[in-house]
Amino acid sequence: MTKEELLELLHGNSNRIAKLHSMFTQMNAVDIAEIFVDTDRDTVIQIFRLLPKSMAADVFSYIDPDEQQIIIEALTDREVSDIMNKLFVDDAVDMIEEMPAAVVNRLLQIVPDEKRKQINQILQYPDDSAGSIMTTEYVELRESASIIEAFEHIRTIGINKETIYTSYVIKPNRLLVGIVSAKGLMLAEPRDTIGHIMKTNFVFVHTTDDREIVAGLFKKYNLLSMPVVDREQHLVGIITVDDVMQVIEEENTEDFEKMAALNPSEEPYLKTSVLALTRNRILWLLFLMLSATITGGVIANFEEALAVLPMLVAFIPMLMDTGGNAGSQTSTLIIRGMALGEISFRDLALVWWKELRVGLLCGLGLGLINYLRIYLMNGKNGILSITVSLSLLITVVMAKTIGCILPMAAKKLKVDPAIMAAPIITTIVDGASLVVYLSIAKALFRI
Repeated sequence: MTKEELLELLHGNSNRIAKLHSMFTQMNAVDIAEIFVDTDRDTVIQIFRLLPKSMAADVFSYIDPDEQQIIIEALTDREVSDIMNKLFVDDAVDMIEEMPAAVVNRLLQIVPDEKRKQINQILQYPDDSAGSIMTTEYVELRESASIIEAFEHIRTIGINKETIYTSYVIKPNRLLVGIVSAKGLMLAEPRDTIGHIMKTNFVFVHTTDDREIVAGLFKKYNLLSMPVVDREQHLVGIITVDDVMQVIEEENTEDFEKMAALNPSEEPYLKTSVLALTRNRILWLLFLMLSATITGGVIANFEEALAVLPMLVAFIPMLMDTGGNAGSQTSTLIIRGMALGEISFRDLALVWWKELRVGLLCGLGLGLINYLRIYLMNGKNGILSITVSLSLLITVVMAKTIGCILPMAAKKLKVDPAIMAAPIITTIVDGASLVVYLSIAKALFRI
């Protein structure tokens, strides 16, 4: 059933509303959350009140922040408290981070003391750290517990935990000593102890580790969850794969924006104001515009040569565009390789040598085609053909070199490599290619 059909049922008689309520019980929470998108305030509140209480909090966690705020402001403190108590801590933190200060103050006053303490604990970590995306709702077990005792413990507390697929074995001082999977528990002998079957060789992160490192470890080890410890190896939380997927999406979006010379924005495009979009773009455009004056300066310095041979001007756009495209190809591959952990700064020499050979082959191919084209279309002018083709070869090699070195150098200097993408490299290559081209022209034409 489409969203429009559901809304038609909503505005029908009481029998239809009862049918809608029944349908919600059979739908997935994610699908229900999509109904709230671009829906007016009164309808948002009406739909949410029709949801079965058992799934209201689950649906709420998938709703966009704007609609979440509408619902919170429309509900009583008791109703909001019920939702907050059923939300997992990491979902509650994500929601609170998007709310205005007044709404946050109300929410923190409503939630129980223990949950407020957990929320505040996560909120204190930097936004890009592992601690900021963890949850404190996990299953912990004792080494001395039997398999039967472990199952009984999980049945008792598991309903309120983020995941029960992996349990974490701790000592009385909360020192993490091992992990146990649900598969391990089910296949173990009933009289075994947790200490006997637990794995002591496990992957973990510290609360202050960068969340990009976390995402890389999830991918490398194919994990569903990962423990988070403090400096003394005490277990403080876990990170689940759904939160890592969100991190990957956010990091990729940020990289794409930086590679396109945009200041990253956390708001969706359609919800971002014109002024905000302008602010995110104009500073980079101004920087690139001023940087492009280098090109104008180069042309001014070779004004005499261009006056003698005005035909040289016709090939400038082709050289600059080809150089910029060649550099962008390389920088995109290098930035992606570093993001995936395939390339590091110690590989600089290998990467440069490979790109040098690629640049030579591409430059030779493009130069040969250009030589024949210019020779046949410009009165069989051999010197002009050689000038443009040789300049093209050098430009492509130079662009490939700059395109691989700049992102890797940025990473080494702890600057986001995405900044050294197409716009920056194109600006640098444009000026350099003009110097090469006009210098070769002056030498061959003896101007």
